Amino acid sequence: MKKAVVLLMILTIISKISGFFRDLTLAYFYGASEISDVFLLAGSVPTIVFGVIAAGISTGYIPLYSRIENELGFRAGIRYTNNLINVLLVGTTAIVILALIFTEPLVRIFALGFEGETLALAVVFTRFSIFGIYFTIIIRILSAYLNYNKVFAIPSLIGIPMNFVLIVAIVVSSYTEWILVLAAANVVALFVQLLIIIFFSYRHEFRFEMVLKPKDRHIKQMASLALPVILGTGVSQLNRLVDRSLASCVTIGGISSINYANTMNTAFVGIFVASFVTVFYPDISRKGAKGDMKGLRHTMNQTILGVLILIVPATVSAMMLAEPIVRLLFDRGAFDEKAVALTTSAFFFYSIGLSGAGLNIVLARVFYALQDTKTPMVNSAIAMAINLVLNFLLAPLLGIGGLALATSISSLITVALLTYQLRKKLGRLNLKVLVPSIFKITGASILSASVAFLIYKFIEVSLGLYISTIAAIFVTVALYFLSIVLLKVEGVQEFIDAGVKRLRRKM
Repeated sequence: MKKAVVLLMILTIISKISGFFRDLTLAYFYGASEISDVFLLAGSVPTIVFGVIAAGISTGYIPLYSRIENELGFRAGIRYTNNLINVLLVGTTAIVILALIFTEPLVRIFALGFEGETLALAVVFTRFSIFGIYFTIIIRILSAYLNYNKVFAIPSLIGIPMNFVLIVAIVVSSYTEWILVLAAANVVALFVQLLIIIFFSYRHEFRFEMVLKPKDRHIKQMASLALPVILGTGVSQLNRLVDRSLASCVTIGGISSINYANTMNTAFVGIFVASFVTVFYPDISRKGAKGDMKGLRHTMNQTILGVLILIVPATVSAMMLAEPIVRLLFDRGAFDEKAVALTTSAFFFYSIGLSGAGLNIVLARVFYALQDTKTPMVNSAIAMAINLVLNFLLAPLLGIGGLALATSISSLITVALLTYQLRKKLGRLNLKVLVPSIFKITGASILSASVAFLIYKFIEVSLGLYISTIAAIFVTVALYFLSIVLLKVEGVQEFIDAGVKRLRRKM
C-alpha cells in the first residue's frame, strides 16, 4: 500500500506541475488584474455552488458502495452508482436554472468589490461556467468508483489535460482578445476530463444504465451520510468565498493574489496529504465497517505520520522562502511588484496553517469511515465562525495576509477539536507514540530550511534569483531527508524502499 502512496504522490506532483503552468500562464498574460479576477471567480462558482455537494457525495460513496457490494454483489453496486448519478443530474438542473436567472446577485455575493464592466464581464463568464456542474457530478462519482477499485492514477492525472485546455485558452484569448474563449474554457476543460474518466471507468466494468429511483433506500442512506459532509464542506467553501469577497474589497487583484497563494499551498496539501488519504481511505473504511478499531487506529496513525513527514518541512520552507518562491514562479510578464507583495503576504500566512489543513483531511476521513459525518460538520461550522471573526479583525491590520492568517488559525483550532472528539469516540488514540518522530521531523525541518535560507541570502546577489532559489530548495530537500534518515524517523526507510523498488522495476 505504501508503494501505491509513492506512485500516487509522483502522479500528483506531475498533475500539480501542470496546474502551476496554468497559473504561471495566467499570471504572465494577465497578472493580478480585473480579467484574471473574473476568470478565477467564474471557475470557482461551480465548485462552490455544486462542488460542496460533489465532495459530500464522493466521500460518502465509498463506504456505502463497499457495503452494497459486500451484501448484494457487484451488479447492485453498479446500479446504485448509476441511480446516484441520474438522481443528481436531474436534481441539479434546478440549481443550474436558478444560477442562470440570478447570475448577477450570485456574482455580487462572490465578489463584493466588483462593479461596472468588471461585474458585467463576471456575469458573462459565470453563465458559461455554471454548466460545468453537470460534468462535475459524473467526474466526482466515477473518480470515487475508480479509487475504490484501487485505480488511483487516472483520477490523479485528469487535471493535466484540463490544465492544457485552460493554458491554450489563456494564450489564445490574450493574443486574439477573444475574451469569450476564456469564458468557455472551464466548461470545455471539464468536458475533456469527463471523456477520460468515462473511458477508464468502462475499462473497469462500469456501464451506464437508465436507473432513476430517487426513493431507493440506498439513495436515502447516501443522503443521510452525505448531508453533514455537504454542510461541512459548504462551510469550508464559504470560508473561501468570504476570503475572496473581502479580497476584492481590499485591493484590485486581491482575488488573484489570494488564488495564486492558495494554489501553491493546496499543491502541497494535494501532493503530501491527498496521496495518503486517497490510498488509505478505502482501507480505513473497510476496517471501520468490520469494527476493527485497533487496525483503524494503527492505519490512522501511520497516515498522520506520513503526512507530517512531508507537510512539516513544506510548512517551514514555505514560510522562510515565501518571497523567493513567489518571484521564481510568477515574477514575469504582467505580474508586477504589487502582485509579488500581495501574493507573498498571502502565501506566508497560508503556510502557517498547512499542517492544520492536512491533518483536518485525515481526521475527517476517519470520522467518515466510522459513518459519523456530523462531527466534522459541527467542527467546520465552528472553524467558519472563528475564521469569519478573524477575517474582520486581521484584514484591516495585515490586508490580504490577514485573510490568509485567519484561515490558518481556524484550521489549527479545528485539528484540536477533531482530535478531542475522536478520542471520545475511539478511546486512546496512541498518538503519544508519534511524539518522538514529530520532534525529529520538526527539528530537521527548521534546520534544513534555515540553512537553505542562509545559502539563498549568501548567493542571491552573485548568482541571481532563479539559481539561488532553486539551490536553496534543493538544499532544503536534501538536508531534510538526510536528517530524518539519520534520526531514524519511523516509516521513512519503508517509503525509501518502496520508491527504490518501483524505480528498479521501471529500469
